[in-house]
Amino acid sequence: MARIIDGTEMNLIGNNLKKFRKKQKLSQQRLSDRLELMGVYICRGSISRIEDKSRTVTDIELYAISKILQVDISDLIEDEEI
Repeated sequence: MARIIDGTEMNLIGNNLKKFRKKQKLSQQRLSDRLELMGVYICRGSISRIEDKSRTVTDIELYAISKILQVDISDLIEDEEI
């Protein structure tokens, strides 16, 4: 049986992360800085890789991102095409 991450997309939140980050006028670096204040270390380059779906996201990272962007986790995961 194929694993879910077989293929090119390594996460479900990339597009929505970028959308909500830009909506709040946060740069990737500023988001990284705010995550660090919560004790979650994701560098600017990794934020970019999450947004282009080439990096996985842990549950702790997902939780912290949702808190900083003030959105529900489900809003980050939702597929815009549905």
